[in-house]
Amino acid sequence: MLGALMRAVTRANGWIGRAISPLLLAMFVLLLAEVFFRYIAGAPKVWTGELTQMLFGVYAVLAGGYIMARGGHVNVDILYSRFSPRTRAIVDLITSSLFFVFLGALVYFGSSLAWESIEFWERSQSAWNPPIWPVKLAIPVGAILLLLQGLVKFVQDLRIALGLPPVDLGIETVEPGADS
Repeated sequence: MLGALMRAVTRANGWIGRAISPLLLAMFVLLLAEVFFRYIAGAPKVWTGELTQMLFGVYAVLAGGYIMARGGHVNVDILYSRFSPRTRAIVDLITSSLFFVFLGALVYFGSSLAWESIEFWERSQSAWNPPIWPVKLAIPVGAILLLLQGLVKFVQDLRIALGLPPVDLGIETVEPGADS
């Protein structure tokens, strides 16, 4: 049952990661449009830069769980990549306390920020004046998704540290030092 729950969390983060990936293309198109409007048409638009920032914020916070599931977060690989899988798991278990403290604070304060923004239907103060509460709502949602994936990683690391095989999550991950 634990394995099924771990696979469900990983699949959900995978689905969300794939669903938000078109935002990269949208940001690219918006930046090109900004260049066109500003330098070619001579008529800059206030909404292109602001919308790009909003999309990037949503993308950045919602992609965390997807990236963690695939082992794509940055590590200091000078020593870490030389460790055995068991030693890496032990190091990750030790350092996970910092991760969980940070994510706990992000969920707590991000939820407070999002709730206040939703309560007042907060809008930007620019000339375009779009609603920004959906962007702020993405903060605790993304933090919870990352926290859940962090729990999956914690269980995987615990299993490896104890000499048990990891749960097959049905995804490929990046091994430290594999891309160097």
